Amino acid sequence: MTTDPEYSLKSICRYLKRNHVVSLCTMSSDELWCASCFYLFDVESMGLIIMSEPHTRHGKQALINPQVAGTIAAQTKNIALIQGIQYTGQLHLLSGEDAQRAREQYVQRFPIAKLTSAPLWRLSFDEIKMTDNKLGFGKKFYWLRSECE
Repeated sequence: MTTDPEYSLKSICRYLKRNHVVSLCTMSSDELWCASCFYLFDVESMGLIIMSEPHTRHGKQALINPQVAGTIAAQTKNIALIQGIQYTGQLHLLSGEDAQRAREQYVQRFPIAKLTSAPLWRLSFDEIKMTDNKLGFGKKFYWLRSECE
């Protein structure tokens, strides 16, 4: 573990800002499902905004059980350049003013989203582990929401 939580958070935030696709894993009863979604990183809430219909398999499961896990990783062939995030969190459908504000930000990031009325969700991270081999093989950064509250 890194000993400087501020440096860890800055590294994690920088990575989340540079990427835009999240692997989202949901579960209800004994059924697991994963989906890939475009995201907008919301540094203020330390979470992601995603657009998805509630009738999708992952949407239905998140409405039953908001606990999610997943990854964010770019593709590289060079092991020394591997970077990525593993996370756990909570996924909630946005409504009202929260949904409106999120939509404005999301459409600014992804203008094509203007063409759909699909609802937005907030993925609030509970825990993040980031691997950054660019800083040395197996270099890890950690962030826990419980340590920030």
